[in-house]
Amino acid sequence: MQEALPKIAALTNLPVTWHFVGRLQANKTRQVAEAFDWVHTVDRLKIAERLSEQRSPFSAPLNVLIQVNQGDETQKAGALPKDVAELARGIAKLPRLKLRGLMTLPPQTDTPARWFAELAALRAELERGGIALDSLSMGMSGDFEDAIAAGATHVRIGTALFGARGA
Repeated sequence: MQEALPKIAALTNLPVTWHFVGRLQANKTRQVAEAFDWVHTVDRLKIAERLSEQRSPFSAPLNVLIQVNQGDETQKAGALPKDVAELARGIAKLPRLKLRGLMTLPPQTDTPARWFAELAALRAELERGGIALDSLSMGMSGDFEDAIAAGATHVRIGTALFGARGA
């Protein structure tokens, strides 16, 4: 957040679509609701409700992705796959949000393709249940090809583009 806000302010004259990716704490939702176009890391209804309440009624709806914790990893945020449908139904009712899809940071294994296929299957299952989704945010610099093959619409390839971040 600290890095993004000055960049957003400096580039207001450009037609940039801003995506927030990162752990979203309740005390940061106002800044995200006001400054970003997309949020990839919604994992609780409380966070979604705050984003909706804090989004200006004069702004376009905030595009939202549900972060899915596929491996039930305690060090990672995200809704468990079994809880995603209920969360999606709750988000879909909020007036200033547009539920677009799912996002994952899969467990670190030698087979990320498996996790990407599972997320794509979860999206398909939700769609069969009447929840329209058009986006999958998955894959990073080291595995984006597998993610694209599984149907990713968004990949996070900052390291491949800009190199490793400084300490």
